[in-house]
Amino acid sequence: MVRSLALPLTLALVTSLPLAAQPDTQVPQSQAEISLGFAPLVKEAAPAVVNIYAKIIRQDRARSPFADDPFFDDFFRQFAQPRPRVQNSLGSGVILSDDGIVVSNYHVVGEASDIRVVTNDRREYQAEVILADQASDLAILQLKDAEGLPSLGLRDSDEVEVGELTLAIGNPFGVGQTVSSGIISGLARTGTGGGQGFGYYIQTDAPINPGNSGGALIDVNGDLIGINTRILSRSGGSNGIGFAIPANLVREFVRQAREGEGEFQRPWAGMTGQPVDSDLAEALGLGQVDGMLISELHPQSPFVEAGFEVGDVVLEVDGEPVNSPSEMAFRLSVAELGGTSAVTRVHQGETETVEVALMEAPNSPAADPITLNEQTPMPGLVVGQVNPEVITKMQLPLSTEGVVVMDPGPYAGRGGVRAGDLLLAINGEEIAAPEDVANLLMNSGRWMRLDLMRQGQRVSLRFRL
Repeated sequence: MVRSLALPLTLALVTSLPLAAQPDTQVPQSQAEISLGFAPLVKEAAPAVVNIYAKIIRQDRARSPFADDPFFDDFFRQFAQPRPRVQNSLGSGVILSDDGIVVSNYHVVGEASDIRVVTNDRREYQAEVILADQASDLAILQLKDAEGLPSLGLRDSDEVEVGELTLAIGNPFGVGQTVSSGIISGLARTGTGGGQGFGYYIQTDAPINPGNSGGALIDVNGDLIGINTRILSRSGGSNGIGFAIPANLVREFVRQAREGEGEFQRPWAGMTGQPVDSDLAEALGLGQVDGMLISELHPQSPFVEAGFEVGDVVLEVDGEPVNSPSEMAFRLSVAELGGTSAVTRVHQGETETVEVALMEAPNSPAADPITLNEQTPMPGLVVGQVNPEVITKMQLPLSTEGVVVMDPGPYAGRGGVRAGDLLLAINGEEIAAPEDVANLLMNSGRWMRLDLMRQGQRVSLRFRL
């Protein structure tokens, strides 16, 4: 199947020659133009794509001697001593400025303790992560003592169209820099390959393999349209379905990194929704199957302030279509905090556009996290009050209220308590605020029953203190 694509792609390469000099696509004028293929384009773009070698130190626990015992395994699972394990990660990156700003994937460098970047001409640089976000799978690096480096420009990824020719440049399987060609085969792919709800990808059939992660997906003008991040494959190799993070999100990451942000700041919607299918469209009396139905709104959501209600259908954000929660998250992520976005909705049968303020998830009421000390039966346990900021950071359901475990610490963790658990009661006494946890633990006696809510299920744990 790969061979069957090679000939037509090679013949189409001709369009890249005039495009390197002028924006309009032209028919090849000579046999020489046909034979050159993508060579001029690759010579321009490849020097800005780098190989990345990252070292990640993970704390693994030694295997318990009771690991295969159906009874004792639960009791002894947490008691094995952690030991460090060095994991080497191989990937790619793209230079975006001559002073050494490089973009790659979070899963390549996000947790690395040592990062080495090798350019196309074999120069080596040490690098540090200056901004990373696991949900978006993006990381921005700064190369040390770098200057005068080749770089790629960012294209407006909203202008990309299905059928455009594209090149994927990276370091697949560690064999060295490799270029593969294909077309844009899909746009607005969401929820593909897992992730945490922020997945929104450009799809290409240009072969992408392990090691291509963080590499460049470019158009025939040599502009960056996406960062290669995932493939859809059962074998682990390319099946012609690869995904790239759009350049518009990369642009916002670079802006925030240059402004010194320690974490990626994305506007908070405070809503949940679902795609409008044919049944929903008929029930809502919509003329077409488009948009995202708002199914839940947090009382502090800026959309509530703007007059949105459950049952409204969001059609567009800043003129771009929205058909799923992932698309909504992406559209807000590429907008700047502190401004507004024009959101088109269907409200009570009428289509209208409303300005919505772009704000962070509020820390109100204050989370007031408390870390239990050595005087309590569970030292190291961190608990806090749930609010929109906590809901966002811990990925809790939008309607969550109460006191949440932010970190179980060593002792509560051994007893089965997990981060994200909602604490309901201790020995039957309800927990209303973080400070209640320490007070109730100190007066719990020799035995304690902890009632909590985990993923919608009520759980009771018993401890001997």
